Amino acid sequence: MDQLQTSSTLTIITPGDPDYNYWNNRNANLRLVGKPFRIIPVNSIDELTSALQETVKENYRLAIRGGGHCLENFVSDGEVKVIIDTSGMKGINYDPEFNAIEIMAGVTLGEMHEKLYNDWRIVLPTGEHPAIGIGGHIQGGAFGFLCRQHGLGADYLYAVEVLWINENRQVKKTIASMEEGDNNRELWWAHTGGGPGNFGVVTRYWFRTPGVVSKEPSELLPTAPAVIETAEIDWNWDDINEEGFQQLVSNYCNWCKEHATYGTGADSLFATLHLWNKIRGKIQLKGVLADAGQAEKVLQDLLQALSNGIHIPYHLERKKMTWLEFALHPFPDIFTDQKGSFKMKDAFLIEPYTEEQIKVMYNYLTKRTDTPGGFIGLATYGGKVNTIAPHTTASVQRNAILTTACVSGWINPEEENKYLEWVRNCYRDLYIHSGGVPVPGKNTGGCIIAHPDNDLADTNLNKSGVPWHAFYYQDNYPRLQEAKAKWDPLNIFQHTLSVQSG
Repeated sequence: MDQLQTSSTLTIITPGDPDYNYWNNRNANLRLVGKPFRIIPVNSIDELTSALQETVKENYRLAIRGGGHCLENFVSDGEVKVIIDTSGMKGINYDPEFNAIEIMAGVTLGEMHEKLYNDWRIVLPTGEHPAIGIGGHIQGGAFGFLCRQHGLGADYLYAVEVLWINENRQVKKTIASMEEGDNNRELWWAHTGGGPGNFGVVTRYWFRTPGVVSKEPSELLPTAPAVIETAEIDWNWDDINEEGFQQLVSNYCNWCKEHATYGTGADSLFATLHLWNKIRGKIQLKGVLADAGQAEKVLQDLLQALSNGIHIPYHLERKKMTWLEFALHPFPDIFTDQKGSFKMKDAFLIEPYTEEQIKVMYNYLTKRTDTPGGFIGLATYGGKVNTIAPHTTASVQRNAILTTACVSGWINPEEENKYLEWVRNCYRDLYIHSGGVPVPGKNTGGCIIAHPDNDLADTNLNKSGVPWHAFYYQDNYPRLQEAKAKWDPLNIFQHTLSVQSG
């Protein structure tokens, strides 16, 4: 390992070091492979500052990695020469000066849930897998199991500390808050869903519920559920014909539309309908009920809605556990630690899928049995998320009833082309009337930057004529461009879908 001449001693990992493969292959998605000539793990803000300053001085293309769960090549890219790994920057505390919960950028969601629950019985509504790093997650908006009840994680962001690079290639540190009188407020706003890898490097966040003035840490964020109940429903593919499939998917979409408005009584339910390939034998719904008092009624209403007009037998399994038990081990058959290669292409729905679109799904799931790792997921959305105006945060999608995804996953590298072809063609055919992509409008609402898809920047795959940034940011993009011009004037932080100054 070599040593950089900086203000602090840094660990520099190079391709010849025994630990190189360990540090270079920390991505959840094995489809993404880079070959940086330096990987610099940092454990403090001082180390991060030194690593960033030296890399920028030498003019190397760099990327910042936290949890390693980016779905595209924002970090693992052949053009990236230096990766600075911030996963060692740990710490969660109550900050009396800001009267907020301070969380360092290297903390994982699991670590965060454990600390917040054990110390204060509170929760920050964020994503699903406990290994995800909070550093990039908040910048993607941060939706998860509790979003319908409590909103997005980014909705609770009070302040953020950022290392950024000025026009003289000098590293600067700035704290930006949501306070109206804060001159740096636009930098705070850009981090409420403006995408990772755009403006600088987050070192720490501060969170509290907007409008709360209590000095008690236990009152600064939503109270964690006392009990979580999961509901898992299985339907056997052998019992489902095309007509039954049409009705089941339509029933689910209609329920989501009817319950997308906050206050319908079902806000505490988050569910995903997993439409697995027929060769895998089942279609499954994975539901999370966060309000024990409403769980029975909400679940029975959902079951009745799903069964409307069809008589497909199903198996229901229900389990109760503490919130922390669930948060650290959610649906272990879905959220495993096993690594593989995958490609995800998501979309927000404003209206339910049409009969024609559901037919597309059926065909891809039943006639392409050579791709068992291809599936479609439909997750409930709305609720508290949709009570926020589109411009209040950079997370602009505030009218969706569902967030959906076409996904393909594979183990054998030789099957990559087959699986990419499946997921791209399925997605294209679902949105064939809008250029093969979910153009923001009456029926579809674009995509979430937390699930980036480089295909949207490829005119061979996005034939809508609508630029990629409109899918993620819509009318908020010019405001993000202004923040980019101010806080990253040299475009140090860049990737395929990075914000470009105007």
